[in-house]
Amino acid sequence: MRDVAREIREKLAEIEKKERVRVLYAVESGSRAWGVESPDSDYDVRFVYVREKEAYLSLQEKRDVIEWQLDEVLDINGWDLRKALVQFHKGNAVIFEWANSPVVYKTTKEWEEIYECCGQYFSEKAALYHYYGTANSTYRQYLQGSEVRYKKYIYALRPLLACRYVEHNHAVPPVRFEELLKQELPGELTDKIGEMLAKKAESDERDMNPRIPVIQRFIEDEIARYGQISKEMADDRNPGWEALDGIFLRMVGVDGIGDIK
Repeated sequence: MRDVAREIREKLAEIEKKERVRVLYAVESGSRAWGVESPDSDYDVRFVYVREKEAYLSLQEKRDVIEWQLDEVLDINGWDLRKALVQFHKGNAVIFEWANSPVVYKTTKEWEEIYECCGQYFSEKAALYHYYGTANSTYRQYLQGSEVRYKKYIYALRPLLACRYVEHNHAVPPVRFEELLKQELPGELTDKIGEMLAKKAESDERDMNPRIPVIQRFIEDEIARYGQISKEMADDRNPGWEALDGIFLRMVGVDGIGDIK
């Protein structure tokens, strides 16, 4: 049997050697992290890396992403530490999801220090706007016909449930879909989602199925509601850079942390 987790860790070591970087953190970010994968789901691996400190002092710009592999099984790419910290400053929900993924392929004590610092940059407005936008885009592109892919229902439901979590808990939402479903929801909706998940788990991700009216109405109503809420909410992003500048300098210049062997 193919040991994909081991293969991923080997790929990360290969990236470190060939790109002369150090991977600080690597996780699963897609449906497998959400706990709703199908038999044919790929592995969406995301990582944060740091280069040698000299690379950050060079006048020659380097790409701030590494796109390593994309095939039917593995989708592997990562962000430079500088890019990751800038996205934390923006309150980007994507980097907060990576930081809270339940499927971790590699972590380091440096990453723990980084996230402890970056937690203060979570923004409710930025999170709501991101999740609302994701749900709205999915709904308009994939949920208009009489038949839909149930995978796309999840791609709309999950961000809307994340919106609901942020609205009521004022905190970073869980990554696992089952954790988001523990919120107070209409009973009929919860039942229909359970039935949909059971069917999805045993079918091909490309299969088309009849729309589920209860789920469809919930998605439409919540998109309208969170579109308005995210628009009216005051900007709550942390404007400060001092903490992020400090953590960046420590990661690339102190005690050889940024030196790639």
